[in-house]
Amino acid sequence: MTDEKTAPVNGSILVVGGGISGLTTTLEAAEVGYEVFLIEKNPYLGGRVAQLNQYFPKLCPPTCGLEINFRRIKDNPRIKTFTLAEVGKVSGTPGHYDVTINLNPRYINEKCTCCGDCAKACQMEISNDFNFGIDKHKGAYLPFEMAFPARYVISPQIIGTEDAKRCLSACKYDAVDLDMKAKTIHLSVGAIVWATGWEPYDATKIDNLGFGRYPNIVTNMMLERLAAPNGPTKGKILRPSDEKEPKSIAFVQCAGSRDENHLPYCSYICCMASLKQTTYIRERYPDAEIYVFYIDLRAPGYRYERFYKKIKEDQKVHFVKGKVAEVSEDSDSKNITVVAENAVTGEKIRQTVELVVLATGMQPTAAQAKPSPDLKYTQDGFMINDFERGGMFAAGCANKPADVVSSNQNATGMALKAIQTLVRK
Repeated sequence: MTDEKTAPVNGSILVVGGGISGLTTTLEAAEVGYEVFLIEKNPYLGGRVAQLNQYFPKLCPPTCGLEINFRRIKDNPRIKTFTLAEVGKVSGTPGHYDVTINLNPRYINEKCTCCGDCAKACQMEISNDFNFGIDKHKGAYLPFEMAFPARYVISPQIIGTEDAKRCLSACKYDAVDLDMKAKTIHLSVGAIVWATGWEPYDATKIDNLGFGRYPNIVTNMMLERLAAPNGPTKGKILRPSDEKEPKSIAFVQCAGSRDENHLPYCSYICCMASLKQTTYIRERYPDAEIYVFYIDLRAPGYRYERFYKKIKEDQKVHFVKGKVAEVSEDSDSKNITVVAENAVTGEKIRQTVELVVLATGMQPTAAQAKPSPDLKYTQDGFMINDFERGGMFAAGCANKPADVVSSNQNATGMALKAIQTLVRK
């Protein structure tokens, strides 16, 4: 019997997840000569970064980092990408894994020119998941302007309807294929990097903070989409109830994080995300009053600490050390009153604002569905790397909460670990 540590290894790497960590891992491995299969469950690459308005450290728009990565992937023959793809089964040992990949139909083939005629022909609208359900889009759609691959998608929700037939009739390039079926492919790889990313914690589970009951309470990721030029309001931050420009905003930190009933850990990015989002509001609405309710503010590192100090000097931004206990809505104005106890003075604070932003935590995608039984997990669903055994590794937020810079650094390291699995003797 061949020993696992001396068996010939397969020279390919599978990267699961096409967010910033998955893109970085893929490019680092492919550009030093390795074949990489990159799979993504969404119809596009880019992950959470694609949904941001800006990201640290330079407050760049997503196009700043994603565009060059998409070009590098497109130009590299060693990289094979599969969107609408998910891992079905993994078997084998480090150096020689057999992986089953389930591919879901896009109903649009490679002939698509992104002309948009299929979307124009559609009449049905469906919830826009890219914008967290803030708005709707047609049943045939381009996920976002810079989507890669640059190809429309037809939602399974309209297959079998008259709308699907309208899409077929409207396409001049024979790109619509309503007969596409789900299929399965099999890959043989030597190493697997799990870059499965994160999901915003479900704020409807936090009963005392009113999300889902009161329209003018949104999450931090919803605010990113509202602030984004390609978002549902074209970059205008407006109250959902009446599309009014808010004159007062409250940020509620640790919404579901550091809470034994929800996420017991610190999600690392939430404080800085809220501070960043105060800059969005200050730029658009210079007279708006902003209130930040926090347990303690965490600004890891010199650059983030300096950013925090700059925000703190702004007289329109008020920091309140106190955990929000409850919220209520005025039925007429739809304004929200936030109730908290000031941890410094002991005073009970009731602050009424026109918009509330919940800094919801970062939950690993794997917490909902663990992708491989051969992986180890923390009790919160983060993957634990076993470097001694090798073979399978977790990158970025699949391993721990992280910002974009940390995720990129970690992904580079995981690309190296995957390569080390392939070259061992």
